[in-house]
Amino acid sequence: MARIDYADLNHAETKPLVDRIIAERGKVLHLYQMLLNAPPVAEGWLNFLTAIRQKSTLPPALRELVIMRVAVINGAPYEAEQHAPIALREGVTQAQLDDLDKWSESEKFDAVQRAVLAYTDAMTKNVQVPADVFAKVKESVNDRQLVELTATVGAYNMVSRFLEALQIHSHDQQ
Repeated sequence: MARIDYADLNHAETKPLVDRIIAERGKVLHLYQMLLNAPPVAEGWLNFLTAIRQKSTLPPALRELVIMRVAVINGAPYEAEQHAPIALREGVTQAQLDDLDKWSESEKFDAVQRAVLAYTDAMTKNVQVPADVFAKVKESVNDRQLVELTATVGAYNMVSRFLEALQIHSHDQQ
């Protein structure tokens, strides 16, 4: 159960943003129901995450591996539940999802995926990225994708921290 109430989606201040979220995402997930308690924050969040998810040149399967790995590291079940189906649609295998907690010992990830996952781990666990980890990821993606990858890792760390601090879960009732 969430630690504070979800926003009133019919309130005059939230309604235009609710309509936009429905148009762009199909429904208003619990994450956005909570964010709508602060409409300007919800709007900025929507713009940022839309850029990450829909306007990035980073291959979608890599993006989803990053999101799922962040969810695993941070113990964010809502984030994982929301993104597992997307990851599978984008080409991540169930075997890869099953091995994300031990990806460094798994043979189910190629060299690019391993470089991206190492980068994700460094950013998420330690903030600073060691030079050797950075060098491997730089060999694997172009500069634009490196910026997009870094923003994706940062963004989904923000998401998981928000979700867990406010205890937002998929089984919550509004």
